[in-house]
Parts: sequence; C-alpha cells; structure tokens
Amino acid sequence: MLHITNTMTGKKQPVQANNKNLSLYVCGITPYASAHIGHGRCYISFDLLFRLLTFLQYKVTYCRNITDIDDKLLHAAEAKYGDKMRYQEIATYFFDQFKKQMSLLNIKNPTVEPRVTEHIQDIIAFIDVLIEKGHAYQIDGDVYFAINTYPAYGSLSGQKTEHMLAGARVEVNDKKKNPLDFVLWKGEQTGFWPSPWGNGRPGWHIECSAMAAHFFGDRLDIHAGGLDLIFPHHENEKAQSESRFGVSFADCWMHNGLVTVNHEKMSKSVGNFITLEEVTATYHPMVVRYYFLTFHYKAPAEFNNEGLDSAFKTYERLVQWASPVWNKNPSNITCSIMKKHSLTQKLLSALCDDLNTPAFLGILFENLKLITQDTQLHQTVVAFIQTVLGLDLAALPEKELVLTAEIKDLIAQREKARALKDWKKADALRELLLAKGYVVQDKKQ
Repeated sequence: MLHITNTMTGKKQPVQANNKNLSLYVCGITPYASAHIGHGRCYISFDLLFRLLTFLQYKVTYCRNITDIDDKLLHAAEAKYGDKMRYQEIATYFFDQFKKQMSLLNIKNPTVEPRVTEHIQDIIAFIDVLIEKGHAYQIDGDVYFAINTYPAYGSLSGQKTEHMLAGARVEVNDKKKNPLDFVLWKGEQTGFWPSPWGNGRPGWHIECSAMAAHFFGDRLDIHAGGLDLIFPHHENEKAQSESRFGVSFADCWMHNGLVTVNHEKMSKSVGNFITLEEVTATYHPMVVRYYFLTFHYKAPAEFNNEGLDSAFKTYERLVQWASPVWNKNPSNITCSIMKKHSLTQKLLSALCDDLNTPAFLGILFENLKLITQDTQLHQTVVAFIQTVLGLDLAALPEKELVLTAEIKDLIAQREKARALKDWKKADALRELLLAKGYVVQDKKQ
C-alpha cells in the first residue's frame, strides 16, 4: 500500500480511496512569465505520484488549475501592451510555452486543467455562501474572508494567528476588520465580471476552493503543491472550503521541497532565476527529469551544473544498461508482475514508501548487473522505470559540436606545439580544451 506524508500531521499515512476512485488536486501555474525550474520540480514530483497511483490501479481524477486572471498578469499586460485588459494574451502565450516544457519533461496531462476565467460563476456562488454563513463580509465592492470565524485557522501551517503577521504576504488595507482577513473578491469599477457586490474579479485563494468543489464536491483525497504554498494559499483554501462545507477539505496535504541555486532561494532579484526553456536547451529533458528524481520530493533540491553533469553521466549509463531490452511503448508491466520477484518487490516498496526515489535508485544501481542476467527481469524493470518514473530511457542524441573561434585557436596552437614536439605545451592545451568540454583525440603521426 502507498504511504505518503501528510503535511497536516507530519506523519506518513496510507492512501485510501472510495472504491479506488481518487481525487488529486495540484495547484497550477499563473502564466505571466516563462515557467522556471521550480515548476519543473513540482510537476515532475506529482507526475510521479499520478503515474504510481495509476499503476497501483487507482482511478485518479487529476485536476491542475490555470490561474489566468491575477495581478501579475494584469501588470504584465500593462507593461507589454499598455493595456491590462489584454492579460489573456499574456496567459495564452506563456501557458503554451509551459505545455511544451511539460511535454519535453514527459509530464502527463492532468485529467482536467480548468482556467479560473471559466469558473467565475462557481467562484461567485462560493463567496455568496460564505457571506450567508457569516464567514465573509463586503466593504466597498470588495469581499473578505473573516478568519476569526474559523477557529482552526493556522492548523495546516502550524502558526498561531498572533504570530502570522511577521513575514506573511498580507495586503495592507485599513478597511479590513482583521489584518489577516484575505480578499475573496476585488471590486473594479470597470471591466471584468458583474457580481452581487459590483464588477470585479476573484482573489487568489478562492479560485482553487471553487474549482475543487466544482470537480470533486466537498472534499479531496490529496491536495498538493509546492512548500511555499502552505501559507497563505493552502491555509486560506482550507479555511474557505471547510467554512462552506463543514467537513475536512483534504484527507492528505502533500508538498514538494523548493529548488535552490547556489544554496539560495531562486529569485529574479538575486539573479539566479532559471527557466525550464533555458535548462532543457542545454541538458536533455530526461536528464533534467532524472536529476530531480535523485532528490526525495520533500527535500530541498540544489540546482547546479555540476549536479546536472553528474546526472547526465549516470542517466547515460542507465540508458546503455536498458538498451538491450528497450521498448518504446512498454505495455506488459503490471503490479502483479512487479510482485513476482523479490527485487522488483523492493523497488516497488521503495516508491510506495512516500515516493522514495533515492531509495529506488539506490536499489536499482546496486543490482544492475544482477538484473541483466535475467532477460524477463530486465524487461520488467526497464518497463517499470519508463511507465512509473517517466524516464523514457531512449538513446540520447549526440550533441552537435560547435567550434568557436577560441576553441579553433586552441586546437591550432596545440597542433603547432605537437609539430614542434613541445609535448608539455601540447598536454597543457589538451587539458585546457578538456576543461572547456572538448575531448581531443590525436591521430597517429
């Protein structure tokens, strides 16, 4: 049985579902800029979960939303076009980019991928119920959630309300009854959507509660996202949904660790912001996927060229090991087949223990030689890696060799040194070329 860590309790718990029908909701992107490596890490983690649940024969409905109306989109449209109402053009452009990167990383499409703008009436109806129940209030066209009406506020993040103001993303607004009350509906005098409170648009947190309710009713089996969403986003979702329905919103909350670059949180202001498009242009997407799978999904992932270079070598070794039995479309792998051999049982158990990919890879590499001694076992393990880990194990394409003027000059210098039998200088130039990623193979003279 699959066990995963519930952020709410900090403990591993078995995944249980009614007749194996399971709801999975993962917070999606706000497409106002290019998707970055943090997005890649997040959606690889929950793609692995989706694949494993499906392999274990759960009937999974996987919902991943698109926040296509947001302050950041409006600001991006204003900056690019001088017209904030062209925000949908920004959203469409960057979402199309995002989809291409997800495909390159072999991340499966979710079952449903709703846009916020498609669910405005669901959002309005949700807010209306919260007002009727006394959990929300209206001021000058804006609507706010009153956190004092929800005693469990802070239970997901483990924070007490008196300590939340420090470091919290709280909007400064003198109209609010409590500084921690958060906006459900933002009033706008012109444009956007009509509502009982006047024209406006939804706040950030309400969208996920409303769309989760639309597709799954009053509760979810698993709600997932990045660690940075625990507070305030998921805390606020939990408050809204439980205030409306009176039942626990999610049976299990799941969060992946953040990506760091040079041991710092990735940030445009720090200058260590890396897009998926940039990294997949330099490294094969399967190497990027493998790299992230070498970390446990809950752990921080330090992203650097040294790690990616090492991952390339290891993944290349894995590809070569798989090549004798590789099948582009493996279809014969099942859970019952994985349970027939003690080694495949160990591999499956590692993943079923909170998606422990480092343990899985450790067992795999310790037994590569043993696995190749049994063709059927070899086929089974390769097919499982392709199907569940999402690593296609296809041969990596040869990189096109580009010789810059600098490299051509170094090669010419070395040829001259060899002609003069200056072996010391030739060796030094060879090492310099190697350090720049160029291996020189001499012809016999």
